[in-house]
Amino acid sequence: MAVLALTNAVVTIGGTAVSDKSNNVTLNYEIDSIEVTAFGDTGHKFSGGLQNNSAEITLMQDFAVNIPAGAATTSVEALIYPLVGTTTTVTVKATSASTSATNPLYTLSTTFLASHTPVAGAVGELAMTTLSFTGGTLVKTTS
Repeated sequence: MAVLALTNAVVTIGGTAVSDKSNNVTLNYEIDSIEVTAFGDTGHKFSGGLQNNSAEITLMQDFAVNIPAGAATTSVEALIYPLVGTTTTVTVKATSASTSATNPLYTLSTTFLASHTPVAGAVGELAMTTLSFTGGTLVKTTS
C-alpha cells in the first residue's frame, strides 16, 4: 500500500509561491447535490450541480520582504492583505516533483478570500495566519 507523507507540498497564491511560508494546506473538491426526486420515486434522487470548492492555507506571518525566500519581492502580509474581498488563483501540488498522474497539480481559479487575520498568536508563539478561500473552479492537471 502506497502512502504519502506531505513534506514538500507546493502552494501558490495569485501566482506567488508560498510553500516556504506554509505548513498546512487543505483543498476541498465538492459538487453540490441537486435533488431531482419526482412523484412516484421511492427514494431521494440527486444530480450534480455546481462546484463548491474551498482551500485553507496556514502561513507563517511575515511583514518583511522575503517571498520567495531570499528574494526581494513581497512579504506574506503584503501579498495577502490586498486579496481580501477579491478572487484569485490558488494552486496545490503534493510534492515538488513534475506534474504527473501520480503528482497532479490542482488549480483553483476565481476563488474568493473573505477575510484575513493579520496578527494572531500568544506570547512567544509563531505569528500565523490561516486563509480560507471559497468558491471557484477546480481543475486537475496530470501532465
